[in-house]
Amino acid sequence: MISLNQKETSLLQDQKKHEELCIKKYTNYANQAQDTQLKQLFASHGQQERQHLDTLNQLLGGQMPNMQQQGAQTAQSPFPPLQSGTQSGLVSDSDMCEDLLSTEKYVSSTYNTAIFEFRDPGIRQVLNHIQKDEQQHGESIFHYMESHGMYNA
Repeated sequence: MISLNQKETSLLQDQKKHEELCIKKYTNYANQAQDTQLKQLFASHGQQERQHLDTLNQLLGGQMPNMQQQGAQTAQSPFPPLQSGTQSGLVSDSDMCEDLLSTEKYVSSTYNTAIFEFRDPGIRQVLNHIQKDEQQHGESIFHYMESHGMYNA
């Protein structure tokens, strides 16, 4: 059983909100994307975000997650689609990629801050593992955008 102080609990609750938002976005965008490859990319990232959420819930429940079984535990939690600002309800594949790349950059940075605030080295490792996943999500979105002429450096 792990023990969290108030600040650590608050940081995990913030990360949980970020993961829930990522799940909503990836689920919604996987349904809206026009390109099949992009649909699969978003769906895959959404599943990993669900694993992150499960991990955070375990930590908040006082349990140290088993990172070897990380891929096997994907709870199916339904999230309603996000409301789109466009009249048709759809945004372009490029806009979805831009939004998710920005989201991943932000979420990765919040994990970076949280990692430095935890006393337990095991929890720091768990959060570092999640942060690396977030960075890989951003990298795969970047590569998709670059290969489809959506990223102008």
